[in-house]
Amino acid sequence: MFQTNIVCAMWFSSIYEVETYELIIKRANETGEDPLMLSNRFCDEYNADMADLQCKTPSKEPRVSEHLNEIKDMITQIISNGYAYEVDGDVFYAVDKCPNYGMLSGQRLEHNRAGERVAVDSRKRHPADFALWKAAKPGEPSWDSPWGPGRPGWHIECSAMSACYLTHKFDIHGGGIDLIFPHHENEIAQSWAADHESHVSYWMHNGHVTNNNEKMSKSLGNFFTIRQITERYHPLALRHFLISAHYRSPLNYSISQLENSSDAIYYIFQTLQDCKDAVSPLLQGETEKNEKVPQINEAAKECIKKLNVEFQTKMSDDLQTPVILTGALQEALKFVNTSLKMLKKKMQKRAQLQLIQSLLEVEKEVGKVLDVLGLLSSKSYAEVLHQLKDKALNRAGLTEDEVLHLIEERTQARINKDFAKSDKMRADLATKGIALMDVGNEIIWRPCIPSEPLVAEVVHRDQRAPTVEEKQSSSSVNQKVDEIPGGREGNDLHTTT
Repeated sequence: MFQTNIVCAMWFSSIYEVETYELIIKRANETGEDPLMLSNRFCDEYNADMADLQCKTPSKEPRVSEHLNEIKDMITQIISNGYAYEVDGDVFYAVDKCPNYGMLSGQRLEHNRAGERVAVDSRKRHPADFALWKAAKPGEPSWDSPWGPGRPGWHIECSAMSACYLTHKFDIHGGGIDLIFPHHENEIAQSWAADHESHVSYWMHNGHVTNNNEKMSKSLGNFFTIRQITERYHPLALRHFLISAHYRSPLNYSISQLENSSDAIYYIFQTLQDCKDAVSPLLQGETEKNEKVPQINEAAKECIKKLNVEFQTKMSDDLQTPVILTGALQEALKFVNTSLKMLKKKMQKRAQLQLIQSLLEVEKEVGKVLDVLGLLSSKSYAEVLHQLKDKALNRAGLTEDEVLHLIEERTQARINKDFAKSDKMRADLATKGIALMDVGNEIIWRPCIPSEPLVAEVVHRDQRAPTVEEKQSSSSVNQKVDEIPGGREGNDLHTTT
């Protein structure tokens, strides 16, 4: 099964305390907090959101304020190697001394027009030269350095901290597509200047989550926080939504897409729970008899083979998660449901045992795939289904007692042969995302995709700019790309396998 071990992850949208000082200081003055204490609070809020989304915790979460010595040492090395110069307490990187500058982004140095939006510092030798160290200004936090008090530039902290934990060579460097230039381009340049052997094997840049095909950002007020979404949708539904498009592609946020993902997650877990419910009592009886376990049937072998081959192939081909979600995984779930129907029929004991074993093996392989995709939970199948139903009730504005009361009322209507009323009650609930299922003499309910009028209503109700408090207390859903205080957008992920 496809395996990746994340050793070090740096999410600079939440733990980059230095470069974002302008708005952090402004907000700290407004709240009376120490700037670093304020940034720590944001870090805690961010980590709470990541935990809610069931993201694995990286083994290292370095912070710039705790790595000033490593940063200053790298700047000193770059100056010593002849690739940077100091002017009035500022240190600039000399881009024209880097022969491969622009290799990642395709930006040619002679075409760089740094002064179009920002006035070029006349002290620079080249307009594209960027700051490794910025001299302190009155009223700003600063740290002592060989060049005087100041703070690190935007790019140097990534190179210094990744070198500290991963050395100058590591496997995967990730981040938002908007960070390719200038941030990642400058990272490559300064890392090379510090050590010519520096190398990243794979650069992975994710697309933006958009709203009405515009990038989500705080400045536009068109973003949704993770907490706003997980109040209404299960975290696994949000994860499913995020990997339903290729990571490099833009993904347009929509309620209908979230409804589809929520329904897909419910189908997955209901199938797995049905399998457990059907197989467990039969398996228990046979285990007590200590009978030899038969081999799985040919259909199960083919199902497992196709699932594993497709998973390995598509994940190895630049993480083609959308294909996996809609391909052999769905066929495996269909195999389970078809086999469960067969299991209800009378058959020879040997055939029954073989079918049970086949179901167990397919369920195990499906679980492996879901685990790597981040779509499994530490909770039981039944607990996840219960959580999904609670979210559906919340979206419908109903309690379970109210739904059960409506089911009783509908049952009485059917007894009275008032089928028009019965059908209307069923249709009304369906518009709210509640499906009634006739199972023998019993009526049960499950979440479903609501009708379009409700979807439109939810979109209208939800598409508002969050309050200031909401902005301060929750992370953006913009996948791995957030706009952060101070105007710099994006965050980085550094990993090694």
